[in-house]
Amino acid sequence: QLVESGGGLVQAGGSLRLSCTASGRTFSSYAMGWFRQAPGKEREFVVGISRNGDSTDYGDSVKGRFTISRDNAKNSVSLQMNSLKPEDTAVYYCAADRSAMSRLAPRYDYWGQGTQVTVSS
Repeated sequence: QLVESGGGLVQAGGSLRLSCTASGRTFSSYAMGWFRQAPGKEREFVVGISRNGDSTDYGDSVKGRFTISRDNAKNSVSLQMNSLKPEDTAVYYCAADRSAMSRLAPRYDYWGQGTQVTVSS
């Protein structure tokens, strides 16, 4: 089970930090990813991180502004979002992939319920 937290309303240029906590004892066996979905749009890959955290992959729209990290001892993955823009407004989901890090949503095995991020202009 994955549970996201940390969403909210922020002004453009501001920051938010999202967290995702996993239950179970095999968290380190999963690559993790963050996706987002805005109203009327398809789910979009945001960023992925490998099982041990030594490799990351950022979507072009967030590169240089967002930072992913994970703490396997705490079964958690975080997303630090800086310089937020109105177009970052979406529901953000964390997901777990038992194979390798991927940009493809169907590859992920488990999903959180999502947390709303709203960026006002």
